[in-house]
Amino acid sequence: MKTTIYPGASLHGTLERELPGDKSISHRAALFAALADGQSEISHFQVSGVTRPMLQALTALKVPWTLDGDILSVTGRGLSGLHAPSFPIDCGNSATTLRLLAGVLAAAGLPAVLEGSPGLKRRPMGRIVTPLQQMGVPISASPEGCAPLRLAGRPAGSRLQAQHLILAVASAQVKSCLLLAGLGCEGTTCIDEPGPSRDHTERMLQSMGVTVRSEVREGKNCVSLCPPSPLKLTPLHLNIPGDPSAAAFLIVAALITEGSELHIQNICLNPTRTGLIEVLQEMGGDIQLLNEHLEGGEPCGNVRVRSSRLHGTSVSGERVVRMIDEFPIFAVAAAAAEGESVVSDAAELRLKESDRISVLAKELRTLGVDIVEQADGFSLRGGKVQGGSVDAHGDHRLAMSLLVAGLISAAPISVRGSECSAESFPGFADVLQTLGAKLDVERTL
Repeated sequence: MKTTIYPGASLHGTLERELPGDKSISHRAALFAALADGQSEISHFQVSGVTRPMLQALTALKVPWTLDGDILSVTGRGLSGLHAPSFPIDCGNSATTLRLLAGVLAAAGLPAVLEGSPGLKRRPMGRIVTPLQQMGVPISASPEGCAPLRLAGRPAGSRLQAQHLILAVASAQVKSCLLLAGLGCEGTTCIDEPGPSRDHTERMLQSMGVTVRSEVREGKNCVSLCPPSPLKLTPLHLNIPGDPSAAAFLIVAALITEGSELHIQNICLNPTRTGLIEVLQEMGGDIQLLNEHLEGGEPCGNVRVRSSRLHGTSVSGERVVRMIDEFPIFAVAAAAAEGESVVSDAAELRLKESDRISVLAKELRTLGVDIVEQADGFSLRGGKVQGGSVDAHGDHRLAMSLLVAGLISAAPISVRGSECSAESFPGFADVLQTLGAKLDVERTL
């Protein structure tokens, strides 16, 4: 599919249910509900390309579930009630699905094979394989240290060995995998990471009755988990807030298009996820957070954003982790800003659905943006976006970012492969049109 977007429109409107439920929370809610004792009901579940593999994995583990619109019901079997899958579990393009499942299967002691798309098979898995092996998990990766992952299982009644693990890179997926494996350990599992990564796993497990503690010691984020005995988790009854990573495209779109004003209701404002909003505010963005409150243990609220004159900035250090999924759309904001923006300490971007540094720089240069690729980021001088034809490279966040760039380009921008935006934001182009953007969608056979 090719989508062409035309410059010149301003955006206006109020959004709530149009924004998908948070992807990270949706993944965890589906899987953790399977570990609970009884029936869980999760509303505003994100139904998209990256969450469907998790639901299919529940089926493979013989966990009953139903989906009515965006309301997911799961009949939890408990960790000991999961069944070994009779065939390899296909995690699609979702590294979250693969890594979280690896932790649960490790805790349950079940034999399994976890595989995925060619893109997923390029992503590094040694980060979970090595510490899981330290815990006593019989797990192996491919010779390249990637998927497929193979777990041999272990004798019924045997327990894993609790460890104090030190992560070289702050990663919510890695941390979550190891915390979930900790549910199958004797004693307390401790994890130190160099900075704060998303803490949805800790919050959700706490709400289900698991003792999880977090503190900062000597500049490190230290998390510990002690499984309850017996291991009996409380079912979830949760309304998932809107996804801030999905909202980011609309926030930047409103900031950079003259005369725009958007109101986005009930999105997740977890401080481990608000790095981009903070950066945009520092760049001069008129963004207000309203009605802040807790919902299901997660900070939530509303966002009002108005078009603004932005200036360049620098992003590095711990803030990179708190906006790791938002750099493609940050680059579009930087292209609309005055002056230079510099990103560093973001080498992790090369290990996403695509090498996001390389493909982002390539496609923005096609649009006339002055961007220079660095090993761990990029530098970009704002002020110029031309029209043209670009490619999404199968990366949903790149596809949506390139479409937003078309709102301020000198001529229309056509994005080939734009259908991949449905991986995390089904109906993104429709939402843009509803708000006032002008688009043409060409579906190809």
